[in-house]
Amino acid sequence: MNINLESIFKNLLAGARLDIESAVALYQQAALLDLARAANFARFLHCPEQRVTYLVDRNINYTNVCNTDCSFCGFYRPDSKHPEAYVISREELTQKIEEALQIGATRILLQGGHNDQLSYDYYLDLVSWIHDNFPIELNAFSPSEIKQMHLVSGKSYQEILSELQQAGLAGLPGGGAEILDDDVRKRVSPKKILASEWIEIMEVAHGLSLTTSATMVIGFGETLEQRLNHLTRLRDAQDRSRSKGLRGFGTFISWTLQHNENTSMGRSRHAAGYGAGAIEYLRHVAIGRLFLDNITHHQASWPTLGTDIAQVALHFGCDDIGSTMLEENVVSQAGAPTKHCWSMSPEALRGCIRDAGFAAAQRNSAFDILQVFE
Repeated sequence: MNINLESIFKNLLAGARLDIESAVALYQQAALLDLARAANFARFLHCPEQRVTYLVDRNINYTNVCNTDCSFCGFYRPDSKHPEAYVISREELTQKIEEALQIGATRILLQGGHNDQLSYDYYLDLVSWIHDNFPIELNAFSPSEIKQMHLVSGKSYQEILSELQQAGLAGLPGGGAEILDDDVRKRVSPKKILASEWIEIMEVAHGLSLTTSATMVIGFGETLEQRLNHLTRLRDAQDRSRSKGLRGFGTFISWTLQHNENTSMGRSRHAAGYGAGAIEYLRHVAIGRLFLDNITHHQASWPTLGTDIAQVALHFGCDDIGSTMLEENVVSQAGAPTKHCWSMSPEALRGCIRDAGFAAAQRNSAFDILQVFE
């Protein structure tokens, strides 16, 4: 490939949109610090303040029963008869939400497996109960969970999301995207939602003004072209939503695949070929900022590679460091190095931000600033 990297950077600085061929060239050939400078330039065009945002929330998994058997997941149990299977009780859910409220959380992030034993009414009742009993925003159910509701109810995505919104749902998390390329998905999660379905559900959510995030996991042995297929799907979906005057995706979050002996992928003879290191992650974060020129906020991931790398990512185009989480069960059980430190206090997150050279600002899911800490 004979592509002039200098001309790519000049075109980017002039406001040109990055194409797939040029993005592959940057992945393969650009110096790491050149990528950082270009991504930071793009970041400050979108977010000119010398500050980094964070969110105070709690991540709660309402069930670990799942029928999709993803090869990279160590969290799920295959059926409700498994001795470690659970569906969270209202009592435990109350305790978890009250603990979150005590530290000033503004959001609950509720996600779980695809449990065939749960009816559609279960989800509606759960959302309504949380909304009626706790003064906190609820973001819940990734697109793959919305498809599960479609399968058990026969309702359309529009009907499901509208009814959940009426019950109190404020937004959808971006989970289940992994790599939005069906060749990759058929290899690592053949029972899971197709790439086109994930995008379709998110665009329905955009039409209802639900907050959403776009996510990506690298390290499945995918090609650079397949990574760019994913980014292209996100960019095109965002273009369509923005052309209708909609908010679209509020943020883009990427992280690296975690796979230990708890996952079938981690136990396979090809395990050494999966995953991605810190340098590859930083290159990817920078490319994501440059390619996704229509998504304002980009988030660094501290649970997978640790806070040190997350701080570096703040100089590779990211303007947000994510949330306190309080608990994390899915990535940690797949082998994340921070599995014994899955919670960050608001004070600790602010310290990470300050140590990276920025002012810290607490936000909500819509990226409204709640408080700035100079």
